[in-house]
Amino acid sequence: MAAPTLHPESTAAEVSAALAALEDPKARAINERHGDDHGVNLTKLRAVAKLLKRNPELARELWATGGSPERLVALLISGPKDYSAADLDAMLRDARIPKVRDWLVNYIVKKSPHAEELRVAWFADPELAGSGWALTSERVIKRPEGLELSALLDQIEAEMQDAPESLQWAMNECLAQIGIHHPELRARALDIGERLQVLADYPTPPGCTSPFAPIWITEIVARQQ
Repeated sequence: MAAPTLHPESTAAEVSAALAALEDPKARAINERHGDDHGVNLTKLRAVAKLLKRNPELARELWATGGSPERLVALLISGPKDYSAADLDAMLRDARIPKVRDWLVNYIVKKSPHAEELRVAWFADPELAGSGWALTSERVIKRPEGLELSALLDQIEAEMQDAPESLQWAMNECLAQIGIHHPELRARALDIGERLQVLADYPTPPGCTSPFAPIWITEIVARQQ
């Protein structure tokens, strides 16, 4: 059976059928290397969302299916103001796939009126601390007023080296952003990165910036100058 032609009035079942028709073994192999569990090319997935247009009600139905492609589409066809703080907390706790969590935080939560409330709650929650640190990095860049940046560096210095991988990445990003955006703390951020050596050996493709904080900080600051 051919996949249905999608339009703004499409049902969740029709969207799921269309996404199933896009399943590609090569895309699945690539996605699975990053911890994701589907085989839909993300460019094609975005094209599906474009056909559906903004539709918060359909987004909730797609999210409820539990399928990762459906959830990614749901995030693309809804907006930050469509969800309460309780909605977003429940969604993050239910989202186990890295790409779904990443899009939820970056596309919805960071722009939500509930972002700061959730940042504080998640930062203190061991299960969701990585997302709390991701929201903290956003504040380090855009709204650092009120943040205790030195205290964040203290915590990174004490905990990052032994943190679980996803949390380690989030803390490392915060370290780099403090070093990039706050010159008065740059030397300390560089020193912490050099001593801890977190992600120092991470393979980086040509033309990309290493996630190793001292290299990351140095390269971005040089570009800005």
